[in-house]
Amino acid sequence: QVQLVESGGGLVQAGGSLRLSCTASERTINNWRMGWFRQAPGKEREFVASIGWSGDSTYFADSVKGRFTISRDNAKNTVYLQMNRSKPEETAVYYCAAQPGLGLRWAYWGQGTQVIVSS
Repeated sequence: QVQLVESGGGLVQAGGSLRLSCTASERTINNWRMGWFRQAPGKEREFVASIGWSGDSTYFADSVKGRFTISRDNAKNTVYLQMNRSKPEETAVYYCAAQPGLGLRWAYWGQGTQVIVSS
């Protein structure tokens, strides 16, 4: 069972930056697409960004394009989400997820890390 552990959440002022990390318990994830999602209070969970196994294929929600970047270090079994020019409406619990095969569902999830963007 793959375990994902997020870290790096916290309080950041609007316009500021924060880097989230997601470390997996197994190297298996190095062959998988990894993603970040977020869920704000009272809202459904939404996709933020994803990255392919080699790091070449990335996708972003329109709302974060140009401000967030996603990267991975397969030697460390870790995926990162760099949040820049953060907005108060991006206050949410951020989750890391793993997709174990092309077209498959996001099968593994972390416990989430809270991000609060103050205005």
